[in-house]
Amino acid sequence: MKITFLGGGSFGTALAKAMTQNGHEVMLWERNEERVREVNEQHTNGKYLQGIRLPESLRATVDLGEALNHRDMVVLAVPSSSIREVSGKIKPYLSGDEIIVSIAKGVDPKSLKPLSQTIFEVLDKDPVILSGPSHAEEVAQGLPTTLVASSRNELAMVRVQEAFSSNSLRVYRNHDLMGVEIGGAVKNIIALAAGISDGIGYGDNAKAALMTRGMTEIIRIGEKMGAETETFYGLTGIGDLIVTCTSMHSRNRRCGILIGQGKSMDEATKEVGMVVEGIKATQAFFELAKKYNVEMPITDAVHQILFEDVTPRDAVINLMNRELKRE
Repeated sequence: MKITFLGGGSFGTALAKAMTQNGHEVMLWERNEERVREVNEQHTNGKYLQGIRLPESLRATVDLGEALNHRDMVVLAVPSSSIREVSGKIKPYLSGDEIIVSIAKGVDPKSLKPLSQTIFEVLDKDPVILSGPSHAEEVAQGLPTTLVASSRNELAMVRVQEAFSSNSLRVYRNHDLMGVEIGGAVKNIIALAAGISDGIGYGDNAKAALMTRGMTEIIRIGEKMGAETETFYGLTGIGDLIVTCTSMHSRNRRCGILIGQGKSMDEATKEVGMVVEGIKATQAFFELAKKYNVEMPITDAVHQILFEDVTPRDAVINLMNRELKRE
């Protein structure tokens, strides 16, 4: 297949590498001209994937028209906050036959809708959401990874599953699009909380509690928004939560650690050097919890730390001293 990845970040580049090795003709579109030259001439992307050699046949371009010319599949590998803008930019270049894939994990920050709905509104096409427990660094190294493809378009979902699967990538299908998207978005909030806990110096007990009660929050808001509970016990729920809360590859956890150590949100994100989706997700689900009248105390606590000048230790004390109840 002829596949274009829009965005030269870590996960987009890692998947572009994997798809090139799968035998597909892959192009990477990137706004940064220096990064495009690096990919084409040095076959690396040092800012996002240090020490990884990219295939020589993987080509990059800053020309959107070139990137989208006669493509079978277009992968939106940009942050959730850019999905609407980028979808609008590519619309004039699409023929209508392309499969649209999104690997972003979040919701539209303006409408608070799942990204699949934003893409459909702009492009009038059902996208495939590709999600799951998958750090870019491990995908780029060819380490075994599982993903989940979800869409209202059955044929597109199957084609994505077939195109991305390999000896190191196994892709499942799941028709619960809402559940796949909610799990991928909210787990970033819990990963921020887990990182903050680590940064303060708390132990495994605290992290286990955050992850477990965090899963409760994911299920609560997911069910209210129309998701199937079973989805959250799978790869895009508990699977993604585990990997994001426990690994130093996780930019959300790393950002949380820095905040727990006393740095501001801005200082922490600057040091991480990449988009921290959990911050936008915290803003979005703080509002969605109020809209759907869902109790999400961990999300509230992270919101207090990020946007309400509450110290991490005070936020934890507030959590621990909530009204006692049954589990």
